[in-house]
Amino acid sequence: MFLDKETFSTVIASTPLVSIDLVITNDKDEALLGQRLNRPAKGYWFVPGGRILKDEPLANAFKRLTQEELGEEFKIEQASLLGPYDHFYQDNVFGDEFTTHYVAIAYKLKLTSPLENLPLDKQHGSYQWMPISELLESNQVHKHTKWYFM
Repeated sequence: MFLDKETFSTVIASTPLVSIDLVITNDKDEALLGQRLNRPAKGYWFVPGGRILKDEPLANAFKRLTQEELGEEFKIEQASLLGPYDHFYQDNVFGDEFTTHYVAIAYKLKLTSPLENLPLDKQHGSYQWMPISELLESNQVHKHTKWYFM
């Protein structure tokens, strides 16, 4: 269920959001990153992912988010759980009047074949496969993404 702006603003200002972050790697020791178009973390390279919706089981959210963010559906059983992470931001999707707190549940998915239909849409302006050693050193990769590889 998606919320209108006023209701969603109240939620963001009042409680943590729960999300799934997709830590996608390949056999070349690279990670898939998308350049974020929206706040928070706008402009940074970040792992794909998104919010879990109310009344949406975790396994269903995983399938939906892999389809939306990667252009291909994967099952949660294909991934390994990295664990929960707190992400704190000084802004929110609508501006900087209040902060955002995500509890991001990170899952690692290692791919053996390329993704053919990565969506360029409202979340990411572009994607790239970045060597993990390089992403750890880059100022353009958000610290919350780096945590998954430390």
